[in-house]
Amino acid sequence: MAAPEQSLPEFSSPSPDPMAEHTELRLRDPTARLSLPFALRLPITALLSFTIGLSLGITHGSSAAGLRFRAENAHRLPTNNTGWYLYHKSKNYHMMLGGLKEGVKMGTKVGLWSTLFFGVEEAVDRARGFRGRTERSGDVFSTLIAGLGVAGTFSVWNQFPLPTAARTAKVGLAFGIVYGLSQDALSLLKGRKLGYVEFVKRRRSKDKGSASETLY
Repeated sequence: MAAPEQSLPEFSSPSPDPMAEHTELRLRDPTARLSLPFALRLPITALLSFTIGLSLGITHGSSAAGLRFRAENAHRLPTNNTGWYLYHKSKNYHMMLGGLKEGVKMGTKVGLWSTLFFGVEEAVDRARGFRGRTERSGDVFSTLIAGLGVAGTFSVWNQFPLPTAARTAKVGLAFGIVYGLSQDALSLLKGRKLGYVEFVKRRRSKDKGSASETLY
C-alpha cells in the first residue's frame, strides 16, 4: 500500500507593520512641498536657516571684533615678545567672543524670518485649497505672496525708507520666483499637477479643438 501523502505546512508571509507604514506616511507626504509634511519641513528649514545665519554671523562678527580691537589698542602697541603674545591672545579671544555673539544674533534673525516665510507660504497654500492629500500641489504664486509679504513686514519692522523698501520688495519677489519655480519643477518631476500648468494645457486643447472645427 502506498504511504499517505503528508501535506507540507503553509507559511504565510508576515503582515506589514501598520506602525511602520504610519511612520513613513508622516515622514513623507507625496503631495506636500518637497515631499515633506509642514510639521517636519518647518523645523528642518528653520534649523538650516539658523545654521547659515550662524556661520555668516561668526565670520562677520569675528572680523569686526578684530578690527575694533586693533583700533582700540592702536595707541598702546606692545614693545616686546611677551607683550605681542598677550596682545594676539587677547585679540583672538575678542574675535572669538564677538563672532559667537554676532553668529547667534544673526542666526536667530535668519531663522525667525525664514520660519515666517515658510509659515506664510503654507497658510496661503491652505487658503487656496491645497491642504491635505490632494492631486494638486502648491505652486509659485503662494511662494510669491510669501516673499512679498515677508519683505514688506521686514521693511516695516526696520522702518526702511521707501527706496530701501522697494529694493527689499524686489529681493523678496526675485527669491519667491526662483524658489517657487524650483519647487514647481520638482513637483512636475514627481508627477504632480500644478494649477497654472493645467490651465495652459486646457487652453491649448481648447484652441486645438476650435481650430479643428474651423477646418472641418
